[in-house]
Amino acid sequence: MDEKNIYNADTIEEIFMPFLHELTSLRMTLDRKVIAYLVGAPGSGKSTLANFLEQLSRERKSEVDTIRALPMDGYHFSAAYMDITTVERDGEQILMRDIKGAPETFDVDLLVDKIREVRQEGTNWNIYDRKIHDVLPDYLSVEDEIILIEGNYLLLKDTGWTTIRTLTDYSVFLDVPREILRPRLINRKIQGGSSPEAAEKFFEFSDARNIERVINNSAKADATWKFLDGEFIKA
Repeated sequence: MDEKNIYNADTIEEIFMPFLHELTSLRMTLDRKVIAYLVGAPGSGKSTLANFLEQLSRERKSEVDTIRALPMDGYHFSAAYMDITTVERDGEQILMRDIKGAPETFDVDLLVDKIREVRQEGTNWNIYDRKIHDVLPDYLSVEDEIILIEGNYLLLKDTGWTTIRTLTDYSVFLDVPREILRPRLINRKIQGGSSPEAAEKFFEFSDARNIERVINNSAKADATWKFLDGEFIKA
């Protein structure tokens, strides 16, 4: 595993492996495909952790079922659509691209359809390419028995997102302090080509609000993992 040193052995054995055992048990009990969510505010490390858990399940396949990690980000509207479509923010109409990453910039209906397809017979899954800053439709073929979808808004209680909450069999929320999220998100924008000033402005105008929406308006998950002193612990 390329990312062995990201998480310590205690975290792996006391939190991650029991989670994988839980998903394996669910699949056997339900006798069907299982959909799990890994949820957290922007910058909380969902993608890295989801990929780690997938690799861990493959390494420990004699103990647990393997899982497939999938990102939610491929269900943004396309860049072309966001360049011409407006949404209301603070009483004004602004282009979607100016708050890219907010809940309003996702095609929720398409995401609902895809999650249902994954559970029923498998499907092709969209991804988001950070090099071209756009969606790549139907990029991954997904036929796996246990799917771990990671995303910011999968437990959101806002209108339009409630159906998505009903489609999971098990959910985990990553509780990461705000003071950690801010520099991560600003640095991500800079790495994506933004100037430090533009990255700061985008954080204040969009990312900071998204963080609060996730923290304050997500339904309770089945488990919460709190980030403390560089590691996740059970909350």
